[in-house]
Amino acid sequence: MKRVVVDHYGGPEVLKVVESDDPRPGPGEVRVRVLASGVSFTDSQLRAGTYFGVPKPPFTPGYELVGVVDQLGQDCTRLREGQRVGALTVWGANAELVCVPEKYAVEVPEDLDPAEVVSLVFPYMTAYQLIHRVAIAKSGETLLVHGAAGRVGTAILELGTLAGLRLYGTASASDRAAVERLGAVAIDYQNEDFVKRLGQLTGEGVDVALDGLGGALSLRSFRALRPGGRLVVFGHYSTLVRGRKSWRGWAEWWAATIGVALWGLLSPRRRVLSYRVQKLRIRYQDWFREDFRILLEMLRRGEIHPVVAERLPLSDARRAHEMLESSAATGKIVLVP
Repeated sequence: MKRVVVDHYGGPEVLKVVESDDPRPGPGEVRVRVLASGVSFTDSQLRAGTYFGVPKPPFTPGYELVGVVDQLGQDCTRLREGQRVGALTVWGANAELVCVPEKYAVEVPEDLDPAEVVSLVFPYMTAYQLIHRVAIAKSGETLLVHGAAGRVGTAILELGTLAGLRLYGTASASDRAAVERLGAVAIDYQNEDFVKRLGQLTGEGVDVALDGLGGALSLRSFRALRPGGRLVVFGHYSTLVRGRKSWRGWAEWWAATIGVALWGLLSPRRRVLSYRVQKLRIRYQDWFREDFRILLEMLRRGEIHPVVAERLPLSDARRAHEMLESSAATGKIVLVP
């Protein structure tokens, strides 16, 4: 089989496509013939070595996949050969064949586009769980999301509208129209002070702030909360600069994260929470399966609209990573073996 490999941390140039022996599923695993696997900003963090728990090279990137079960390992009882499934792998998905634990694979209807369903496994799952499992936002509450024009950002806006939230999103001036089409008030982060602007718009701040960038932004996001508000920190975008690990970014991220966590502990009326999709998936596997099925039904009913920007072969993995920044506002990049 063919698979993508990161043989040392770095920029897109470190990606290679190699041929390997077909993997064999171990006890409790199923082997999946991949129909579509995603390429996301998180994959660039894995490639650069800035992601929490990143494996040591060589490894295969790829955070999520949709495929067909073609072999069952010992003790597998729930799935069958020929069944279509989706799985959050964290790494390893950018390959023709992938072995995953049966307990982490979720059934996928065959009439849905595998490339669109890949967006549900990670970006939309992240968005859904941020809103409903961590922040526990209620209809009528106000919500701020940073990076509102990105893949997770647009998913948050779509799902937030369905949940009856009043939405605000930071984005560049060029993305203002896209954010406003999704029902949010756009705030130009390059030319506006979002804390001051939110004070003008809401009077006392927002109920929920979702911060996937981290660093000093988390401290300012905490200031944007109203009494009773919740800040959820779920990413560390600032640790990656021009596709490579930034040690300065890491130092600033840790200092700011520790600072805002202490601020949350000392504050009697505001809270700071954290979220990592792979950790919640392990701790609450039933939640992941339940939320994925909800998202599949939303997709079937046309309530959410995951956009596939590019469908590329595995051999174009480097190009896919090079396209990440320019395509963030236009849709999901998917590798199709």
